[in-house]
Amino acid sequence: MAIRVQREDFDVGAEITALTEGNPSIGGVTSFVGLVRDMADGERTSAMTLEHYPGMTEKMLAEIDAEAHDRWPLEASLIIHRYGRLEAGDRIVLVIAASPHRDAAFEACRFLIDWLKTKAPFWKLEEADDGATRWVEAKETDDAAAARWETNTGTRKAG
Repeated sequence: MAIRVQREDFDVGAEITALTEGNPSIGGVTSFVGLVRDMADGERTSAMTLEHYPGMTEKMLAEIDAEAHDRWPLEASLIIHRYGRLEAGDRIVLVIAASPHRDAAFEACRFLIDWLKTKAPFWKLEEADDGATRWVEAKETDDAAAARWETNTGTRKAG
């Protein structure tokens, strides 16, 4: 389990290598990379500023990650979330789940990003091309994606 909240960009390939190196039990690795879009809710955006509360953010990400490890037989996982001002096309988030089996890796990765989108304490301020700004509000689609995990317990680890 690894959690990082940082301003700096990340190298996806290097992160996967570092996470899986030396662990022959891993049979499947899935990853999700979130990027800043140039369009949000039908409006052009040029950048996004992400804010968070240090300490609280890392604690919540660790809880989300621990929940994934409780639900699926993961060998390793990684969540990197950036903060600060990011421009369209920049990477915001990386989630990696590694398991002996691909199904568990796929499900855990999906769970991690769904819960991260709805439970992690990040605030996003979008900048339009004309300089106008607006705070991003929670989306019903994100809430619906996360809600499915309230009843879906995943593939429990063999005891």
